[in-house]
Amino acid sequence: MHDIAVIEDPAAAEASLDPMRTRLLAELAEPGSATTLAAKVGLARQKVNYHLKTLEKHGLVELVEERKKGNFTERVMRASAASYVISPSALSAVQPDPAHAPDQLSARWLLALGARMVREVGALLTGAARAGKRVATFALDTEVRFASAADRAAFAEELAQATAVLISKYHSQEGRDHRLLIAVHPAVKEPEHG
Repeated sequence: MHDIAVIEDPAAAEASLDPMRTRLLAELAEPGSATTLAAKVGLARQKVNYHLKTLEKHGLVELVEERKKGNFTERVMRASAASYVISPSALSAVQPDPAHAPDQLSARWLLALGARMVREVGALLTGAARAGKRVATFALDTEVRFASAADRAAFAEELAQATAVLISKYHSQEGRDHRLLIAVHPAVKEPEHG
């Protein structure tokens, strides 16, 4: 089971967004059969089987084992990943384009950049998984509190200058291109679960 899988196929995205299938994917972090899942989610085994076949068709669940039970064979399934991200490429006709109206201060442009990052890193992960390799990445995530809008603007200016210095120091005409995305946005408080 992968830690995270990127869904790029529109039909797989649609299948994963069905509320019952989402619940089944969550339940299948641990292997289970249609019978055991039916008891957990309150559906008939046949309906659970229908949903499992749809999820399996799109590679969202995988067969762990088959057990003979009297006259029938019980299929034990598990989710193919612990969590899923739907790539904007699943909505190719309407995915955001960061080349359209670039504006460093626009939240919409930031979303377009984030969508491109999900699409590109998703494609890299898919290719690396096929090749049995890892993707070389680096991420930094932190929070900073600004006393004022002026401080936030000064921080952004200094960050841009420091980044430009690092880029000019390390940028080479040889080797592989890497994308650098730096974003600053207000933090969203996650609801407390208790």
